[in-house]
Amino acid sequence: MKLSDIRTHLSKFRVGIAGAGGLGSNCAVALARSGVGTLVICDFDIVEEENLTRQYFFTSQIGMMKTEALRENISRINPETILITHQRKIGSADVPEIFGGCHVIVEAFDSAEMKEMLIYSVFNTMPGVPLIVGSGLSGWGNSSGIKYRRIDDSLYICGDESTEAVENNPPLAPRVGIVANMQANVVLELLMKMS
Repeated sequence: MKLSDIRTHLSKFRVGIAGAGGLGSNCAVALARSGVGTLVICDFDIVEEENLTRQYFFTSQIGMMKTEALRENISRINPETILITHQRKIGSADVPEIFGGCHVIVEAFDSAEMKEMLIYSVFNTMPGVPLIVGSGLSGWGNSSGIKYRRIDDSLYICGDESTEAVENNPPLAPRVGIVANMQANVVLELLMKMS
């Protein structure tokens, strides 16, 4: 299949991304570069200097809402990608309102509680919509330990599933980028099978 055919096919789809930090910003950029038609991104945070070690933002964007900074960056990469942004903290009741109509959802939160909330909310309110979760991406090295696992038709996990982000083992750009791009790759794999 030619690149133009792939991009035409992907342009028909809407992908939700819960979180616009390390995983979310890098995954969104990969999906926009690939030609996904619409991205729905929800995040309540602003770009801080420490984010620049692993997130797809620039020094000139420090202080901006992450969703708006990402809109700016994606518009320079692929102006044909439609961005729908929500600048708020998401709760379980918000999931179907924010991500309704999405063909696939990507989980890109830092906290285990938020990950769990999203998983249960998607399964309970949007059954059958695939959810791609990131788990275990801190530190450096051990690239071969990063993998993707299909739990069932609607849950996929990307990461090493064990490396926790702590002060002496922070998330760094290479492993975060690997997992974010792995999530994007799973999204593309699923969308390319949809009609």
